[in-house]
Amino acid sequence: MSAVARVWLAGALTLSMGAAALAQEPKSAALAKALTTALDAAKLEAIAAKDPSKPDGFFAALYFPGTQLLVVSAQYAAPLHMDEQLAKKNYREIYLDLFSASVAGSRASVTDLGANGLVAEPEDNEPFDTYDGGKPLSFDGDWDEQKLSEAEYLKAFAEADERYSQILTALLAQAKK
Repeated sequence: MSAVARVWLAGALTLSMGAAALAQEPKSAALAKALTTALDAAKLEAIAAKDPSKPDGFFAALYFPGTQLLVVSAQYAAPLHMDEQLAKKNYREIYLDLFSASVAGSRASVTDLGANGLVAEPEDNEPFDTYDGGKPLSFDGDWDEQKLSEAEYLKAFAEADERYSQILTALLAQAKK
């Protein structure tokens, strides 16, 4: 096989793998639907949970029915205070505290427009989701604008979807208590 043919084949494989990744339903889609269904049933507009991987870590979400989930993950310097807030089900206060007074550098946030999980490439004129885990990412399908290659964009999306899925899983468990 000539060098030109190998380069062409490698490019074609990369494009087909990228297209396949975009076509797959993200892990967060089913979890977001399950969480919003549980929140609707419980008539809750906020939920929070402890991060099972960190003793001072917490997750919280504000839910705007049918339109969006605003989610935050962060460490908090006074975890006992957060534990008390969780026991009292003061979920909105936890969200506000995590968003405004978390340990520096520990916060990650998701804006899930549609409350349907992260979408890598929305349809034309559809709102797009964002993830900020230190570097803000807009999942609008325009990786060039964010100075990323398509592969970097898809990798960042997969990582954000994985983290968002972990957060949604914990929030869903809390909502079902």
